[in-house]
Amino acid sequence: MDTIDFILSYVVWSPNPAVFPSFERLRWYSLLFALGFIISQQVMFYIYRKEGHDERLVDKLTIYMVLATIIGARLGHVLFYEPEKYLSNPIDILKVWEGGLASHGAAIAILLALYMYSRKVPGQSYLWVVDRIVIVVAMTGAMIRIGNLMNSEIGGKATDSDSGFVFARDTEEVLETLRIPVTDVKAYKPEDRNSELRGNGIVPVNFDIKIEKGGYREVDLRTALESDVKYVLTKYRSSQKYLAENPETPLNFDLTDKGDHYLATIYTFGIARYPTQIYEAVTYFIIFLILLGIWQKYQSRLPDGLFLGLFLISVFGMRFVWEFLKENQVDFEDGLSLNMGQTLSIPLVIGGIILIFFAWKKGLKPKQG
Repeated sequence: MDTIDFILSYVVWSPNPAVFPSFERLRWYSLLFALGFIISQQVMFYIYRKEGHDERLVDKLTIYMVLATIIGARLGHVLFYEPEKYLSNPIDILKVWEGGLASHGAAIAILLALYMYSRKVPGQSYLWVVDRIVIVVAMTGAMIRIGNLMNSEIGGKATDSDSGFVFARDTEEVLETLRIPVTDVKAYKPEDRNSELRGNGIVPVNFDIKIEKGGYREVDLRTALESDVKYVLTKYRSSQKYLAENPETPLNFDLTDKGDHYLATIYTFGIARYPTQIYEAVTYFIIFLILLGIWQKYQSRLPDGLFLGLFLISVFGMRFVWEFLKENQVDFEDGLSLNMGQTLSIPLVIGGIILIFFAWKKGLKPKQG
């Protein structure tokens, strides 16, 4: 397969969200989330040192940032996306591990937390602190989006072409719970089914199911597969969302005796979707590099508010664009011309334009010394 074919082709995406399969508590999302703050802290040490500020203040600043990000992102999701669900069961708000974090809520909470921080630190104005923080926030945002990708969440809409990502992890996990003794399930892109591509975004996907030899006769096993697997591929919400198994046709599969186990190969179809997590991650990382590069050149000469303005326009401006390719997070967004992410991005972009206007009027500060 040449490079062009690879780029235009599709990917069956089903990574284990756990870093180590035998240790489910350590997940890629949590690891990348934590690494984002650790790397950000080191960058802030460098910035404070270069501009002659006490590096010990970075530890205090990090505590404000971590708490603001987690609390703000969680409350943002609760208030913006599912207020009825969580306000009727307030204790569920504390269940951060069950998902539901909103970057807009984190952004608002960070701005408030930095105001509280700057009031207690002489010699550092609010805008000075925020202008430095947004540099690393962009980088942390990129790492969090990669965490979303490893969780197979916040994906894109259907591409309607034979390129994109087929998210198969959820279906793998359901197939592992079948009543038959399943020991392993793996989804993959079959190289021998290219003739079934139609250019409409419905692409071939295979599932290999490894089954222990036990109390099932082969004929009974075939009957169980035909009913149970068909049900999983057509009735589960995640399968309906990411797969395209025809509910009207018999299950297409092979069952092979491998000696010590059976191997069932399921021939089905998936829906190719935009990997918007990658689009956002790359965008935010580029923004991080640009902001860091501008700071390297001008440092303390930057007019207060300039970087905050650039951050709000670039990050939430691109967020507004990528939302056109993302699937809606909650059902009520289906009837909106702009989804919640786009609606919340507009005032932040406008605020960024206002900040840049006033910073531009001030111009660069004079060189020190």
